[in-house]
Order: sequence, then structure tokens, then C-alpha cells
Amino acid sequence: MKKIKWNDGWRFWREKDAFSLVWEVPAEAEPVALPDDAMMEEKARADSPNGGNTGGRDGGVYSYAKFYAPDDSDRQKTLMLLFEGVYMNAMVYVNGQLAAKCPFGYTGFYVKLNDFLNFGQENEIRVIVRNSGMPNSRWYSGSGIYRDVWLLEGGQTYIRPDGCRIETESVDGPAVVAVAAEAVNRSMERRQLRLAVSLEDANEKVVAEEKIVFALFEGESRTVRCRMAVDDPKLWSDASPYLYSAVFSLYEGDTLLDSHRERLGLRCLSLDAERGFRVNGRTVKLRGACLHHDNGIIGAVSLYDAEYRKIAALKEAGFNAVRISHHPAGPALLLACDELGMYVMDECFDMWNRCKRSNDYGLFFDQWWERDVEAMVRKDYNHPSVILYSVGNEIPEIGTSCGAKTCRDIAEKIRSMDRTRFTLSAVNGIFIIGDAVRQIAADVLEKDVSGEAGGNVNDFMSVMFGNMDKLLLHPILDERLAMACAGTDIAGYNYMTDRYDYDSEHYKNRVIVGSETYPKQIAENWEHVKAKPNLIGDFTWTGWDYIGEAGIGVEEYGGTKEGLEKPFPCQLAGTGDIDITGFRRPVSYFREIVFGLREAPYICCQRPRYYGQTPVMTPWCMTDSVESWSFPGFEGKPVRVEVFSAGDEVELFVNGASVGKKPAGSAVGYRTFFETNYEPGKLQAITYRNGKEIGLAELLTAKEGEKLSVKVEEGVCGDLIYLDMAHVDGSGRTVTEEELEICVRLECPEAEGGKVSREDAQLCVGSGNHSPLFDYRDSRTLTWNGRAQAVVRKVNKNVHYIAIVESRYGVESIII
Repeated sequence: MKKIKWNDGWRFWREKDAFSLVWEVPAEAEPVALPDDAMMEEKARADSPNGGNTGGRDGGVYSYAKFYAPDDSDRQKTLMLLFEGVYMNAMVYVNGQLAAKCPFGYTGFYVKLNDFLNFGQENEIRVIVRNSGMPNSRWYSGSGIYRDVWLLEGGQTYIRPDGCRIETESVDGPAVVAVAAEAVNRSMERRQLRLAVSLEDANEKVVAEEKIVFALFEGESRTVRCRMAVDDPKLWSDASPYLYSAVFSLYEGDTLLDSHRERLGLRCLSLDAERGFRVNGRTVKLRGACLHHDNGIIGAVSLYDAEYRKIAALKEAGFNAVRISHHPAGPALLLACDELGMYVMDECFDMWNRCKRSNDYGLFFDQWWERDVEAMVRKDYNHPSVILYSVGNEIPEIGTSCGAKTCRDIAEKIRSMDRTRFTLSAVNGIFIIGDAVRQIAADVLEKDVSGEAGGNVNDFMSVMFGNMDKLLLHPILDERLAMACAGTDIAGYNYMTDRYDYDSEHYKNRVIVGSETYPKQIAENWEHVKAKPNLIGDFTWTGWDYIGEAGIGVEEYGGTKEGLEKPFPCQLAGTGDIDITGFRRPVSYFREIVFGLREAPYICCQRPRYYGQTPVMTPWCMTDSVESWSFPGFEGKPVRVEVFSAGDEVELFVNGASVGKKPAGSAVGYRTFFETNYEPGKLQAITYRNGKEIGLAELLTAKEGEKLSVKVEEGVCGDLIYLDMAHVDGSGRTVTEEELEICVRLECPEAEGGKVSREDAQLCVGSGNHSPLFDYRDSRTLTWNGRAQAVVRKVNKNVHYIAIVESRYGVESIII
């Protein structure tokens, strides 16, 4: 079917009267370009019913409307809409009549239009998003139509838009590719058809082709299949993400009825406890990052530029896999993973029949899960990046017999549609023990801890941190875990690294993945991954910081509670190798060294003002040190320096004078601490292996000539323009210890008064600060560790805009 992007021409308003008598677009409706995150329009506030889950932002009831006037001749066409994602409780009306609904906020769905349209007239397409039931998510969900919308046009006989499937059966010698396509006949007569399938390489050269002749009867839908051999195949992997295209052409005689194109990668997956996870016969260890779905200061809007930028940054930082947490991934993100060579664990749900929040998807799970699983698998099937399906995350009831059955039911549903990938459930041992939690905790700590956890599993994990090894090896947990893992191909362990040795010895055929782990434990975890064939990888929480779950990774000085969420204005989780602007944090370089991908050391310093203080930390914190040697006012004061390094020894220098040598590398967990005094100038670290220098890192103190540096980020030049702003000295060194206020605004020289409309361009401004003073749709922000960011979304690409950036250093104008 012809696929037309349908993001333009929409109107948006907040619903005021759900029982209004007159069905019409109100006068206050504003033009809006999709994708759109309506929750970003809400002011963050301390008393939001969503609390820290969404960073203090409310949901609401939102309406979107667009007018569509098909010609009278279009009666013979098949017309549909595809919504890739609407959060949540979407109801689609055509001329006031309900045409489709979807309660899950992360599932793509189709809307058949023919039965509702008035041809030759104007028709209203309205989407009402009911996201006012709060809370309904444990993280920042966004609101509204936050992924792309497509109009699909075809004849009465057509190829189902999600009905083409390509499977690589073998890569030994010529690759063998199995192809299937679902053809649909809406007409009132039998059609004699021919399906031509061709496989094209990256240069559009045909490398394999086949034809299938068949009859399709009145009202029939049928899947037709063939196999093709590809000589000298170029295989897809994380190291070499080569993509082919499959072209499907449906003919009746010499008349082309429909065509469809799919990108694909040729690759075969295999799995066993002896050789681990293999791609094209090569064992691969998954260097994984968990991801939530927001894109930093632009919110939940899913645009290809943002998704590609995110995956590219994670790949550069050393990751080769991402886990989409805890919902099906969007098509734009999967496309980026295909192109860049990033393995994907896609995940169905965060809850089944027991809600985690009062108004979440658990209210609908029993009636909708099969449709949502089918939609996920159909979406993912041709993406070579997708290698694993997680059927659920930390499901409360999974340790029960009914929960274990549900786990198996979902896994079997997936297998009925896709036998090429592997399934798991991301299991947290705390949930497995369920109603035995008090007994097991009492056995481990020899006291009743029920009052210390407040009923929240993450708070309970904080209480038990340091005793998890005993808890996780308790016989009750072991028995329930065996039942929970029986229905899937892989045992997904959330925060259960203490079971790795035990399971490898007692469950010889159990394949394990660390589906969610603490960031600070990567050094010890990776030693297990390297040593155990049945342990196929580690997924840290998280690869990229995110809005919501406010403060779970934020260190506090002077705090009193080792809990999780921090009070408003804290809005970000504060955990992540990369902050929400895309800037790598110290833990990212630590991980890269642990993975064996970096020889050069990395230096960061605890701020001298905190010297001697012990921070309150959650298990998701590693360090609050900063990559800086500029601490004005603390000259001569003591400072603690962290050096992450490979090799076996590291030496620290302050202005050329050695502070001393200390052990480095795996023997000390790749993290070495030095105590010294702050002296402006140069801080250096040299790493040695067997006495030979293998790497050098240095930090220089910022000097005179301070200014605001504004640069257009390279590599992103489509819908989004990223302006990276940094408070620097005359040599470009970042000034980290002062919060510089910045104001950014957009002007359009071609518009009256220079005013920029929302449907032409949008501006977001912010930083990596977990407790921002301004909303991201405001024009102001403060630098955080010396940095800030502005993102301009150019909806109307035919117009030039001017970004005007103001600070105390003056005004800078950038044409974009």
C-alpha cells in the first residue's frame, strides 16, 4: 500500500466537556505538528498527582483533529490510518463514529476508514487521548500522539501493510531466505495473481528473485511463501550492519496492484548454555543499556533524528545492545538500531494483571495482551536488530502458578508468530518471593523489615542492599524462580547477580542475561559475563538518563533517608551513563574501560566543598564526581580524585609533581582513588601495564576569557537541530562550578513580526540538571556542570529561522 506520512494539518485542544452536545472543533484549537507530546506543555509542579513518576507533570484529556476529503473515485481504494503510538487510551473517531481504540500507550494500531468516510466530502478524523487517570506510569510517559501517523492507500486487492516477513534460515554458503507475504482481496470476485519478490543489495542491485502464482478468492486473506538463495551474502551484525531491501510486487496479469518495500539484514541467531548467544555462528556478549522512551528535553516525541542520535551516542560509548524498558519500541528507534548495528531486547509490558499504578495498563491486560503482543511481533519481525523479546518486567504475580502460566502463554504467542528470536521475562527476585517476603527477609536479617520498605519494591531493595546474596539464594526463591523461568528461553535477572555462580553450577542448561543491573556493579558483573558461557550479557539501569522516577540515582549530602525518589523540583532519575542532553557522564567512561574498549584513563574529581562528607546514595548511584579541575575558592583545600583505568598501575600528577602510584585495572575494579590538594593548573593520570605506559589523561584549570560557546551539533540535520551550549574559558575549557543563565528564542525573518508559529517550528531548552528551575518549553535555563542545550524542531523546512542566544556575555544569533 502507498504509505503517506500524515503528521501535518492537525489541530489540538484540551478536552473540556466529554459530554458536549455539538461535535465540532472548538475555536481555541491550535495548529500542531505531529508527533506531539502534550505532557511537555504542562508545567511541572510539586503537587501533581503523578508525583515524581513523570517529573511532576500531569496528564489530561487531549483531542487532535484533521480534515480529509477523499475524491469520489477513491471509493474503490482501501484506506487506512496507522498510528505508531498514542499515550494512552486512544479513541479514533471518523465523522463522530468510533473507528478504533487502543488502551496501551506503546502499541501501533491500524484504523480502517472505508466504512466511515463520505467520499467527495470533507471528513473529520478525531483522536481523543484520555490520559487523565493519574498515576498510570512509573516513568515519564508523555501524552498524546507522540509517534508518527501514516495514511495508507491501496486497491481492493493489496498486500497487508504488516504482512511481509523475511527470515534468514541459513548463512552457510549461499544464504537461504524464507519470504512470506499476506495478500488481501476485498473485491467481490476471484483474482488470479502473481507475487514477484526481489532482494536488492545496498546499491539496489537485484541479488535474488522469485515469483509466486496463486488465486485469491472473494473476501479472502492468504499468506504465500517462497525461498530464495543469496550468493556471497553480506551478513548483518553489530560490527557490520549491512542492510538489503526486499521488494514485493502484486500483479494481476500485467497490472501492478500493489507494492511494498522492506529493509532487512541477513543474520541467524542461536542460543545454548555451552556456547552462549551467537550471531551468524559467532559468540556475542551483550554490552547492554536499558532505555526509557523519552528523548530528553523534547519529551516523549519520537523523531528519527532523536532516536538515531541516541543510539549513535550509546554505540560510541561502547554499548552493542539496548533493552527497551518497559514497553514495545517505536519504529524510528528500531530503524536507527538496524542502521547502526545495535541489538535490541524489545519488551511487552511492565505489568500484567496486577497494577503497579492505580490507572495503568493492568486494567486492560487480560482483554488486550494478545492483540498488543501480535502488534509488537509484526512490527519487529523484519528488523535484524531485534534479537530478544521480554514478556514482562518485574511482574508481581510471576512467582505464582497463574503468573507462570501467563508467562508461558505470552511466550507461546510470540513463538507462534516468530520462531527466530528468543524469549525471557525480566525477573526481580523480590517479586518472585511475593507473599514470602517477610519470612525470607526475617531469615536473612533476623528482624522484621516490613515497616522499612513502605511497600515499594525499590525501597525494599535499598533496605536489603548488601544482603541480597543471602535473600536471592533462599530455597523459597529458588523454587519459584524455576517455575517462572520454565516458560521462556532465557532467564532474565533484574538485580540478581548474586545468583550467577549458583545457577551456573546447579542449572547447567539455564541461559541467563542480566536484564537490569546496578551501574556501579559493572566491573564485577562483566567478569562473570566473560567467564560464563551461559551468561550472555549485562544491561545497566540505565544507558541514558530520563524524566521521571525522580532522583533514584541522585546522591545527596546531608540527607537522612536511603530511599528513592527525591522531592520536587527533582524531575530526572539521575541515573544513566549519558545525561538527557547526550553528554557522557563519568560512569560511561568507567564502563567503556571495563568492557576493554578503552586504554586511556579517565579522571574525575569530587567537588572539594563535599570533601570529608559521606553522601546518601541509592544502589543506582556510582559517583557524583565531575570531569573538571576548576574549583575557584578551594585552592590548597583537599580533594578526592577518581581515576578509571585499565592496565595494572596508575600514577597521578598535579602540575608535574607525582602524587604517587597505585594499583589499577581489574585487581581494584578499574577504579582508583587519590587524595591530594587542589592546585590550579594541570592534573594528569598515566596508566601502565607491566611497567610500560599505555595511556594518558589530563584536566586543565579554566582561566580567563570566559564566554558562552554555542555550536550546532554535527551529524543531526533533519527535523531537529541541536545547539550545544557551554560556559567556557578562552581556550574552550568548561567552567563547571557556576550556573550561567541562558535565554534562547526563535525568530522567523520571513514572518510578520518575526513570530514563529507552533506548527512551523518548536524550541526546547534545558540541561542535564536533575532539579531544573525552568520547564523545557520555557526560553530560559541554567548551565549544569557548565553545559546546556537547545533543540529546534523545524517542521516547515522551507523557512529559515534565527536562534537568538542571550547570556551575560552578550547575544549570539545563529541561522538554522
